[in-house]
Amino acid sequence: MKYVLTVCIGNICRSPMAEALLAAGLPSIHVASAGVGALVGRPADPIAQKLMKQRGLDISSHVAQQVSQMLCRQADLILVMDTAQRKELEATYPFVRGKVFRIAENAKKDIPDPYKESEQAFEHALVLIEEGVRIWTDRILKITKTEQQFI
Repeated sequence: MKYVLTVCIGNICRSPMAEALLAAGLPSIHVASAGVGALVGRPADPIAQKLMKQRGLDISSHVAQQVSQMLCRQADLILVMDTAQRKELEATYPFVRGKVFRIAENAKKDIPDPYKESEQAFEHALVLIEEGVRIWTDRILKITKTEQQFI
């Protein structure tokens, strides 16, 4: 596994936070983020930046981008925030079937969108993202370890 893509709606709240957490836990893997309705060119939401800074991660240079066929083709794994985004990606890019999962799939949860909500809503979303990232990071590390044994 070489490339993981995280996806939300606007690419300024949930997916940039997930991107930063995954990149920190998977330094040898390229991690990117995008939105299905991205606020293209916008920075990460100030509340998201604040919460990530509290965790020692800087997302101040993040710039929102629209999900694209190219990004989806590059990705070995695409982690979305909810079932609707998964369905939208699979309908738009049928070739992604089998590599798109909710980030909180293990908990069978969607990550609520905190956009234009309180800091508490962002914190709630981030706690769910962190839980999902821990599980996915463990899985990805096991997969990459197995892949390297066959090289």
